Amino acid sequence: MKITGTIINYYFHCKRQCYLFANRINLEDNSEDVRIGRVLHEIRAKDNKDAEIKYENIVLDKVSSKYIEEYKKSDADTKAARMQLIFYLKQLQDKGITKEGKLIYNEKNKKDGKKTEIIELDDSNINKLNKCIEDIEQLVNQEKVPDVEKDKKCKRCAYYDYCYL
Repeated sequence: MKITGTIINYYFHCKRQCYLFANRINLEDNSEDVRIGRVLHEIRAKDNKDAEIKYENIVLDKVSSKYIEEYKKSDADTKAARMQLIFYLKQLQDKGITKEGKLIYNEKNKKDGKKTEIIELDDSNINKLNKCIEDIEQLVNQEKVPDVEKDKKCKRCAYYDYCYL
């Protein structure tokens, strides 16, 4: 199995969602939130030649001379977003490309509308990522689907029907 940024993100968001997605049970086409995210990406990419670059098993929202930029609809799950970006930075570093990461949250309820966070690929982040990848490989190779977490975030999840109906 090839680890992707989405799998990294889902691991921190929900172990069950990570397991299902990594095992090719994809229910995202039915999700309004996923559709909104795709539309936001399309709008950003429309007039920007540096937007959404696909390279091997990663999809980068934007690349500048200094940063790999990752855009998120909100800051609802910052740990997941950070680790996804650290994964991208490490994948590029392994290919000889060194950049910093920039997380940009398009928050709905903030006066300025956006929140930005800079991420560096240091030894601590690499160690966290390696542990995360090891844990994901164990998770997705187990025979049993992880239990439902029963969290308020579940109501907006693309896998809600699968888990609860």
